[in-house]
Amino acid sequence: MKLNMKAVLALAIGFFAVSAYAQAPTDPQIVGVVVAANKIDINYAHLALAKSHNKLVREFARDMVTDHTAVQKSVFALGAKLHVTPAGSGISASLNKQAAETMAHLKTLHGAAFDKAYVDNEVGYHKAVINAVSTVLIPNAKNAELKSALEGAAPMFQGHLEHAEHIQATLAAGDNH
Repeated sequence: MKLNMKAVLALAIGFFAVSAYAQAPTDPQIVGVVVAANKIDINYAHLALAKSHNKLVREFARDMVTDHTAVQKSVFALGAKLHVTPAGSGISASLNKQAAETMAHLKTLHGAAFDKAYVDNEVGYHKAVINAVSTVLIPNAKNAELKSALEGAAPMFQGHLEHAEHIQATLAAGDNH
């Protein structure tokens, strides 16, 4: 199965938009989405570290593990402080389903094909997460501290996107350290 990243991104963004209108997520569901999204990106990064030999891809993957692990710890600490337990939702279920399909595909790839697919996925994934945070999670967060934490994480996610786009352009130019 070959993944069409534009289709995946459109599906993810579309799902987040529909979810916003179908049923606004509760604060526990928002925390659950953040936990799921971080865990997914950590898992993608661990796979990249296991499979890639490209210096840029490996450095990016290490950054994803470090940054998303730190966000995870912050989310759990905030959840404990606010007495909010992460809850499942249609959004987190969709994220996990798509992640399982993406991981299965990435595991079949090797070398430059893996690097390209991983980085393309990171670009699409960060675009979808940024969109979901700004259009679904922040507007629906009821707790001011949770909303503030989501707003505070936005620049990091944007930085990840820009870094992934830079690597994507480098790989497209044929620079395969």
